[in-house]
Amino acid sequence: MKVKIVNTSRHPLPSYATPLSAGIDVRAFLDAPVTLGPLERRLIPTGLYIALPEGYEAQMRPRSGLALKHGITMLNSPGTIDADYRGELKIVLVNLSDTPFTVCDGERIGQMVVARCEHVEWQPVESLDETERGSGGFGHTGI
Repeated sequence: MKVKIVNTSRHPLPSYATPLSAGIDVRAFLDAPVTLGPLERRLIPTGLYIALPEGYEAQMRPRSGLALKHGITMLNSPGTIDADYRGELKIVLVNLSDTPFTVCDGERIGQMVVARCEHVEWQPVESLDETERGSGGFGHTGI
Protein backbone atom coordinates (compact mmCIF):
# COMPACT_ATOMS: atom_id res chain seq x y z
CA MET A 1 0.00 0.00 0.00
CA LYS A 2 1.24 3.48 -0.82
CA VAL A 3 0.68 6.22 1.77
CA LYS A 4 1.37 9.90 1.13
CA ILE A 5 3.81 11.39 3.65
CA VAL A 6 5.33 14.81 4.26
CA ASN A 7 8.61 14.68 6.17
CA THR A 8 9.62 18.06 7.63
CA SER A 9 12.28 16.47 9.84
CA ARG A 10 15.93 16.00 8.93
CA HIS A 11 15.59 12.23 9.38
CA PRO A 12 14.91 9.45 6.87
CA LEU A 13 11.35 8.31 6.29
CA PRO A 14 10.02 5.86 8.89
CA SER A 15 11.05 2.32 8.03
CA TYR A 16 10.67 -1.30 9.08
CA ALA A 17 13.65 -2.57 11.10
CA THR A 18 13.40 -6.06 9.58
CA PRO A 19 11.58 -7.53 6.56
CA LEU A 20 8.86 -9.09 8.77
CA SER A 21 8.40 -6.21 11.22
CA ALA A 22 4.78 -5.14 11.77
CA GLY A 23 5.71 -1.71 13.14
CA ILE A 24 7.43 1.13 11.32
CA ASP A 25 10.03 2.90 13.49
CA VAL A 26 9.26 6.58 14.09
CA ARG A 27 11.87 9.10 15.26
CA ALA A 28 11.81 12.17 17.48
CA PHE A 29 12.21 15.53 15.72
CA LEU A 30 13.65 17.90 18.33
CA ASP A 31 15.56 21.19 18.29
CA ALA A 32 17.13 20.21 21.63
CA PRO A 33 17.12 17.07 23.81
CA VAL A 34 14.09 16.62 26.07
CA THR A 35 14.58 15.13 29.54
CA LEU A 36 11.69 13.28 31.11
CA GLY A 37 11.84 13.11 34.89
CA PRO A 38 10.30 10.17 36.76
CA LEU A 39 6.54 10.00 36.02
CA GLU A 40 6.81 12.99 33.68
CA ARG A 41 5.05 12.97 30.30
CA ARG A 42 5.78 15.05 27.21
CA LEU A 43 4.42 15.40 23.69
CA ILE A 44 7.26 14.61 21.30
CA PRO A 45 7.03 15.81 17.67
CA THR A 46 8.08 13.66 14.71
CA GLY A 47 7.97 16.14 11.81
CA LEU A 48 5.75 13.68 9.92
CA TYR A 49 2.35 14.22 8.30
CA ILE A 50 0.47 11.39 6.57
CA ALA A 51 -2.67 10.84 4.49
CA LEU A 52 -4.04 7.36 5.12
CA PRO A 53 -6.53 5.89 2.66
CA GLU A 54 -10.16 5.62 3.73
CA GLY A 55 -10.78 2.44 5.71
CA TYR A 56 -7.35 2.48 7.38
CA GLU A 57 -5.91 3.73 10.65
CA ALA A 58 -2.41 3.97 12.05
CA GLN A 59 -1.65 2.94 15.61
CA MET A 60 1.33 4.43 17.43
CA ARG A 61 2.82 1.93 19.87
CA PRO A 62 5.67 1.92 22.38
CA ARG A 63 9.08 0.43 21.60
CA SER A 64 9.80 -2.61 23.75
CA GLY A 65 13.50 -1.76 24.17
CA LEU A 66 12.73 1.69 25.62
CA ALA A 67 10.15 0.15 27.93
CA LEU A 68 12.38 -2.64 29.22
CA LYS A 69 15.68 -0.75 29.49
CA HIS A 70 14.44 2.69 30.56
CA GLY A 71 10.77 2.48 31.64
CA ILE A 72 9.71 4.72 28.74
CA THR A 73 6.31 4.03 27.21
CA MET A 74 3.39 5.86 25.61
CA LEU A 75 0.25 7.12 27.22
CA ASN A 76 -3.02 6.37 25.39
CA SER A 77 -1.32 3.43 23.72
CA PRO A 78 -2.02 2.55 21.08
CA GLY A 79 -2.57 6.08 19.87
CA THR A 80 -4.97 6.09 16.94
CA ILE A 81 -4.31 8.18 13.84
CA ASP A 82 -7.49 8.51 11.80
CA ALA A 83 -7.57 8.52 8.00
CA ASP A 84 -8.80 12.13 7.95
CA TYR A 85 -6.13 13.53 10.33
CA ARG A 86 -3.61 15.77 8.59
CA GLY A 87 -1.69 17.26 11.51
CA GLU A 88 1.80 16.42 12.66
CA LEU A 89 2.24 12.99 14.20
CA LYS A 90 3.25 13.42 17.84
CA ILE A 91 3.87 10.85 20.55
CA VAL A 92 2.97 11.17 24.24
CA LEU A 93 5.94 9.62 26.06
CA VAL A 94 5.98 8.94 29.80
CA ASN A 95 8.86 7.96 32.06
CA LEU A 96 7.71 5.22 34.43
CA SER A 97 11.18 4.71 35.89
CA ASP A 98 12.74 6.36 38.93
CA THR A 99 15.52 8.06 36.94
CA PRO A 100 15.47 10.83 34.32
CA PHE A 101 15.60 9.83 30.65
CA THR A 102 16.71 12.11 27.82
CA VAL A 103 15.09 11.85 24.39
CA CYS A 104 17.44 12.98 21.63
CA ASP A 105 16.70 14.19 18.13
CA GLY A 106 16.49 11.27 15.71
CA GLU A 107 15.95 8.66 18.42
CA ARG A 108 13.43 5.94 17.58
CA ILE A 109 10.63 6.60 20.06
CA GLY A 110 7.68 4.61 18.72
CA GLN A 111 6.44 2.25 16.09
CA MET A 112 3.49 2.79 13.81
CA VAL A 113 1.26 -0.05 12.63
CA VAL A 114 -1.12 0.65 9.73
CA ALA A 115 -4.24 -1.52 9.70
CA ARG A 116 -7.64 -1.82 8.08
CA CYS A 117 -10.55 -0.70 10.21
CA GLU A 118 -14.24 -1.17 9.72
CA HIS A 119 -17.08 1.21 10.54
CA VAL A 120 -20.01 -0.38 12.31
CA GLU A 121 -23.69 0.18 11.81
CA TRP A 122 -25.49 -0.39 15.10
CA GLN A 123 -28.42 -2.79 15.04
CA PRO A 124 -30.52 -2.20 18.18
CA VAL A 125 -31.98 -5.44 19.63
CA GLU A 126 -33.67 -6.46 22.88
CA SER A 127 -31.17 -9.23 23.74
CA LEU A 128 -27.96 -10.84 22.53
CA ASP A 129 -27.13 -14.41 21.53
CA GLU A 130 -25.99 -16.64 24.41
CA THR A 131 -22.37 -17.86 24.48
CA GLU A 132 -20.43 -20.22 26.73
CA ARG A 133 -18.53 -17.26 28.17
CA GLY A 134 -21.56 -15.06 28.70
CA SER A 135 -20.72 -11.95 30.70
CA GLY A 136 -17.57 -13.41 32.29
CA GLY A 137 -14.57 -11.12 32.11
CA PHE A 138 -11.76 -9.50 34.08
CA GLY A 139 -9.97 -12.72 35.03
CA HIS A 140 -12.97 -15.06 35.14
CA THR A 141 -10.91 -17.92 33.63
CA GLY A 142 -8.31 -17.79 36.41
CA ILE A 143 -4.57 -17.21 36.34
